[in-house]
Amino acid sequence: MSGDASILPLVVRDLVYEVGGDRLIGPIDFELDGRGRTVVLGPNGAGKSVLLRLAHGLLEPTSGTLEWRTQDAARLRRRQAMVFDRAVLLRRSARANVEYALGLHGASRDERRARAEHALERTGLARIGARPARALSAGEQQRLALARAWALRPEVLFLDEPTASLDPAAARRVEELIVEIGASGTAIVMTTHDLGLARRIGDEVLFLHLGLLNERAPASEFFAAPRSPEAQAFQRGELTW
Repeated sequence: MSGDASILPLVVRDLVYEVGGDRLIGPIDFELDGRGRTVVLGPNGAGKSVLLRLAHGLLEPTSGTLEWRTQDAARLRRRQAMVFDRAVLLRRSARANVEYALGLHGASRDERRARAEHALERTGLARIGARPARALSAGEQQRLALARAWALRPEVLFLDEPTASLDPAAARRVEELIVEIGASGTAIVMTTHDLGLARRIGDEVLFLHLGLLNERAPASEFFAAPRSPEAQAFQRGELTW
């Protein structure tokens, strides 16, 4: 990560997001201090992906606030990144995808090359760095998206269903990379429907239901004894609409 002052914590107060008069999120209040890996859980339509997009700045709240420690827009862009359930890649080589992102963040040509190569090596993609990114397998593309984000050295990395479209072997490799990225000092905030994944790597859980923060707890407590009836039903695999 960069040596800049931390952008954390993220303080969310009375957050509401509506589309066409329909409330998708809120009001929600919570604070993220960046310690460990935060897993956002909930049934379909609970607002998980919307919450990540709001936090990352891709959506504007209808009302309420999301306040980072810094309000410097340039610093916020440099210090956070997001990876989606399906990798969004440019029509160029795997290596060039990483270098392009670094260029947008102001890295010099030599730095771009060095950091891109390092990221590809750490994600197991160095040998195929010259291949067209969109010709890679789904698992390789997702690892490339992680490599591109990791190369930016973000303080916070948002992951929206990062293993949703992958076979078990590819999903396991992505899971290992998420743990490694977190261990390097990057705060992870991730949505997933995979309760096994959430159990294995989550440090804390935010459980959303009908756009509201229904429960927040350390992951070990949430999975051992969820407090709310909705969370209990969710863990049993029951519909909670």
